[in-house]
Amino acid sequence: MKRSNHPGEALILAAALCAFTPGLAAQSRDTPPKQGERQQDQQQDKTFSGKIAKLQNGQYALITGQTPEGKVAGHFLDDQDGAKKYEGKQVTVTGTFDTANNTIHVTNIQAA
Repeated sequence: MKRSNHPGEALILAAALCAFTPGLAAQSRDTPPKQGERQQDQQQDKTFSGKIAKLQNGQYALITGQTPEGKVAGHFLDDQDGAKKYEGKQVTVTGTFDTANNTIHVTNIQAA
């Protein structure tokens, strides 16, 4: 079987191993969140920068860098049509981040 170093394969593998945004889960607070506060924090738009790449499965993702192990790191995007227009380009993506699925719910994509 031929082994490929295609970035999309590493992205899929990284997602399966939860290698994306490894520090995110390690963040903690000294005081417990108030009721509804955690949901509100997760619903605020954030900005992410990186390169749009087409994965081997045909989906588009935002590549944001590398893990300490040297694997591709990034986030899945829920706006595939918008991402397709920027394939291979550096972009800024605005949206809410779903930590459970490592997915950005996109509100805007623009060239960086």
